[in-house]
Amino acid sequence: MLGSAEQLVKYDEIQLAVATPTPLVKELTFLKGAKMSYYLLPYGKGNCLYNKEYESYWKYINEEFHPDVVHIHGTEFTHGLSFVKACGSNNVVVSIQGLVSVIADYYLCGLKTFDVFRNITERDLIVGTLFHDRKEFSKRGKYEIELLQSVNHVIGRTSWDKAHIWAINPHVQYHFCNETLRPEFYNGDKWEYTKCVPHSIFLSQANYPIKGIHVFVKAIPLIQRDFPNVSIRVAGQDICSVRKFKGIVPIRSGYEKYVSRLIKRLNVEGRIEFVGRLNAEEMKQEYLKCNVFVCPSSVENSPNSLGEAQILGTPCVCSYAGGVPDLMKGYEKFMYRFEDAVMLAKNICDIFKSTKNQVNMIDIARKRHDREDNAMRLIEIYTYIENNSSKSIID
Repeated sequence: MLGSAEQLVKYDEIQLAVATPTPLVKELTFLKGAKMSYYLLPYGKGNCLYNKEYESYWKYINEEFHPDVVHIHGTEFTHGLSFVKACGSNNVVVSIQGLVSVIADYYLCGLKTFDVFRNITERDLIVGTLFHDRKEFSKRGKYEIELLQSVNHVIGRTSWDKAHIWAINPHVQYHFCNETLRPEFYNGDKWEYTKCVPHSIFLSQANYPIKGIHVFVKAIPLIQRDFPNVSIRVAGQDICSVRKFKGIVPIRSGYEKYVSRLIKRLNVEGRIEFVGRLNAEEMKQEYLKCNVFVCPSSVENSPNSLGEAQILGTPCVCSYAGGVPDLMKGYEKFMYRFEDAVMLAKNICDIFKSTKNQVNMIDIARKRHDREDNAMRLIEIYTYIENNSSKSIID
């Protein structure tokens, strides 16, 4: 969204406003930036379940800014639905990011019921187990489906999201538009084998089951057999550490406990380092340093992490999930079934061995994530929806 907004405001005829709920304000707040305006809605009861309080805010913003086009980014939360209920859907287009109604079906892939029950923690008894988490996705999915059935225009970018939109609302008009990445990934250094850490792997997320680290861990012993010095770095908090609330109550989830136990059982402790939350530049450096980027998710649409790695030239291995095959066209041999840890390990080892013949996916990523082409396409979509030239847009 940041990359897209920065391209849009380069066009003088576009007035862009960004509106979002946030816990940082207690009342509706307006901010005027150098190139765009901002409306901050008080978070209140939140936007996981439907929050009727947002409707009055949307009516006020809609009447004050009077947008020609309203672009709702993502369907995972309900503030977009509250806009449509408050202001209608005549000039609304919804971008597909993930689809929570579909994620629910894949949430526990690769996990046995016994594994979930055996690893229930004190935190789970208070907050909810993985079964509860899956149920919450299903609940949110109902609001997502309601939103998609209420609008006339949708923006997507993969054959996977197009198929699911067709299944949910066969009457909606589907507009194709690729995504623009964060600015840091377009300039500067590109990946080179001579500058990477040989036999190193980077994962961008691991905090909940659909990101697939529990399957990836099962591949490590096979990789380690052929490459004893293999090292793995994972963005995000250390899910294997036992954290405590106020130093007393453990807050580790059952999934984190399961992954931690799996790492110990497979004797791969010390191989994985969790490097904490990273900004764009820090992520870029991780992609440049690693020998292979792995995206082991059970379901994805078009993960930005994969696009970022590809446009830098980093060799990538991905599970065959959701819209990912569209991003890996021509490089399908580096894909594997999500649950097949053996194929995952073999693909990684093959890349490790190819010291002279490195995989380079820059060309497919450069065209897909071209900033100017994507901005022009987005403006075409806006103009079509407005049926005139875009003069003011709420993003």
